Amino acid sequence: MKVRKAVIPVAGLGTRFLPASKAIPKEMLTIVDRPTIQYIVEEVVNSGIEVIIFVTSEGKSAIENHFDYNFELDTLLREKNKPELYEEVRHISNLIDIIAVRQKKPLGLGHAIWSARNVVGDEPFLVLLGDDLVLSENLPCCRQMLNLYEEVQESIVAIQKVSPEETGQYGIVEGEPVQERVHRVRRMVEKPPPGTTDSDLAIIGRYLLQPDIFSLLQQTTPGHGGEIQLTDALMALANKRPLYAYEFEGTRYDAGDKLGYLKAIVAFARCHPSLGPGFRKHLKEICTSL
Repeated sequence: MKVRKAVIPVAGLGTRFLPASKAIPKEMLTIVDRPTIQYIVEEVVNSGIEVIIFVTSEGKSAIENHFDYNFELDTLLREKNKPELYEEVRHISNLIDIIAVRQKKPLGLGHAIWSARNVVGDEPFLVLLGDDLVLSENLPCCRQMLNLYEEVQESIVAIQKVSPEETGQYGIVEGEPVQERVHRVRRMVEKPPPGTTDSDLAIIGRYLLQPDIFSLLQQTTPGHGGEIQLTDALMALANKRPLYAYEFEGTRYDAGDKLGYLKAIVAFARCHPSLGPGFRKHLKEICTSL
């Protein structure tokens, strides 16, 4: 079955980014000239997905508004004869069909995904976390995963290799390689203590899931902090049918972390079509003076 839909959970409070996220959704913080969430949406669009489902909460209306049509702004840009800005704003509102559902209780990522069950229905779907950016030279990360799905027809989690010191910050995949960049998942460990796993394969915020996950999420017992952990449901899924981990091509930036956010700004600014040359020159001047 073709993957047509993507779920993007954006209900979190963004506490890692306080005080900046106190009044502004963290997903609306700007990377160069557009909010973080727009990069996520553009990755989905460029991967051929037809519908996006935002899982939102109170105070996140700015995200939906950003992708909506704004008559006053549209009229103003035409009257001021700003054709480039006019086309850019129109492009945003015409990117893709967007549906929003509410996560009524803050019960974690697993619960957020479960909240989209009635809109997703009985078909495979993508999940993208709203603060994970992936910069790829060729195909978007989601498109790479979709290509693998066409081959294996099973659920996939995106992974990257991390240092042993960093494994305690991620969900870690243990398994066996089945082809280049692809592993069959045997076990998943959420933020393992040092020395408890030999694997360096860390899960990032990209998933391609079979609809079976919804019933498993409903049966999952809340874990730490009373939250329903996606990792627990994924392990239950792996016990029923194959689950694959894909080491994507590209670089991932955690834009929900202050240092990761700064790294993302530099990375995306360097390759910006109009600002890139000047910014790269500025970076060279700074590095020379250090």
